[in-house]
Amino acid sequence: MVLFALMIAMLLAMLDNMIVGTAMPTIVGELGGLEHLSWVVTAYTLATAASTPIWGKLGDMYGRKGVFLTSIVIFLIGSALSGMAQDMGQLIGFRAVQGLGAGGLMVGVMAIIGDLIPPRERGKYQGMMAGVMAVAMIGGPLVGGTITDHLGWRWSFYINLPLGAIALIMVTAVLHLPKKRSQTRIDYVGATLLTVGITALVLITTWGGTEYDWLSSQIIGLGVLGVVALALFVAVERKVGEPVLPLHIFRNGNFSLVTVIGFLVGFVMFGSMTFLPLFQQTVQGASATNSGLLLLPMLLAMMVVSLFAGRVTTRTGKYKIFVVVGGGLITLGLTLLSLMDTDTTRFTSGAYMAVLGAGMGFLMQTTMLIAQNSVEMKDMGVGSSSATLFRTIGGSFGVAILGAIFTHQVQATMVERIGKAGEKMTSGGAQMDPKGLAQLPPMIKDAYMHAVATGTHHVFLWGAVISIAGFAAAWFLKEVPLRGGPATPAETPQTDRIAVAETV
Repeated sequence: MVLFALMIAMLLAMLDNMIVGTAMPTIVGELGGLEHLSWVVTAYTLATAASTPIWGKLGDMYGRKGVFLTSIVIFLIGSALSGMAQDMGQLIGFRAVQGLGAGGLMVGVMAIIGDLIPPRERGKYQGMMAGVMAVAMIGGPLVGGTITDHLGWRWSFYINLPLGAIALIMVTAVLHLPKKRSQTRIDYVGATLLTVGITALVLITTWGGTEYDWLSSQIIGLGVLGVVALALFVAVERKVGEPVLPLHIFRNGNFSLVTVIGFLVGFVMFGSMTFLPLFQQTVQGASATNSGLLLLPMLLAMMVVSLFAGRVTTRTGKYKIFVVVGGGLITLGLTLLSLMDTDTTRFTSGAYMAVLGAGMGFLMQTTMLIAQNSVEMKDMGVGSSSATLFRTIGGSFGVAILGAIFTHQVQATMVERIGKAGEKMTSGGAQMDPKGLAQLPPMIKDAYMHAVATGTHHVFLWGAVISIAGFAAAWFLKEVPLRGGPATPAETPQTDRIAVAETV
């Protein structure tokens, strides 16, 4: 029952952006403010990323249950207010409130699971978590489109309220965790510096190459601000008694390695999720309405493999092999996807996506398991939040950098094929509505399809190159026994000594 409640909360956090993304054209049509459209997503992302490590630390200090319930309540308040927004400015502000709560949802779920279920037993539930992700990815756009068409865009936010209420009631009733009360003051200075640094990094990836040139004073200024804030943050964390992000957890080799691998997984995963539907809609002529279904081969493979890896990990206690194989499959899958062109069939692209999904299935939950097994129980919250944060920032960088590569290649191909007319067509961001594409003259349509195929080729090729670093890092992981399994010979004498001491 507890896990069911946690999965509902996890679904809330993952489903929201998928549903809202589908409703955005209707929202802009009613509220106006097209020039501020990107901030509806950016405000949510910024608040989520900046609050993630703080929620994790609060859970460690004051107990998971109260902090988790607070994050659900804030998320639901933000959802209700977003549904009542009367203009784009209000919607952006309320989305920030919603994102603030969302930052605690994912971290709360992972940390509570870390408290309740020993790492050795946690593999049994990996398929459940992967299934929630698949439901969100596939069902989000479909649910969002249906709600917007029949109930209105405001219900894309109100739909969170009954789901959140169920999670709130169930967690309150069935989750029993020991209460904590830390006498140490919260590290406000460290929290502020970390928030400023994360915000600067996310804004660089959001604005770079779109709102501002990469070498503009705004982007360079954000870069300097981010570096200075994070450098000061490290200095502060070394001195305070209860740091918001204890640096000692990074002394563990396995923890540092899985945060790097998690960053790279986020980088290539979110990049793939962004450009695969674009390729299939533009080049293969698929319907935008079914964009979630287009990812079904990848998501099903991810879910099945995650379930398999979890079961084997629980039975054997071995996990390094899955990280190594997962890293190799992600590199192979991205390499295969880079081979797609205008003649690639949906079956072939689906097979390539299945390879990539299998790689992600080996890595997604296994990396979180290793991160939680590498920290002490008192640091479970910050360990979970750090792993989540690095994956989120990796996703932001992946979408931004791969997006810049994609845009450049599309523009270059269009200019090469049809000259200055091609440059004008793609100067607004290198994307075109599939309906508008169908109305173009055959020569221009063919040129644009080739341009998108070329851009996608370079995106996945660079993704494959970057994923090699994650594959290499996986080989350096150490097979540390998972907590909750049978005691090893090395552990038995210590256990016996403790038992004798307690008896005396």
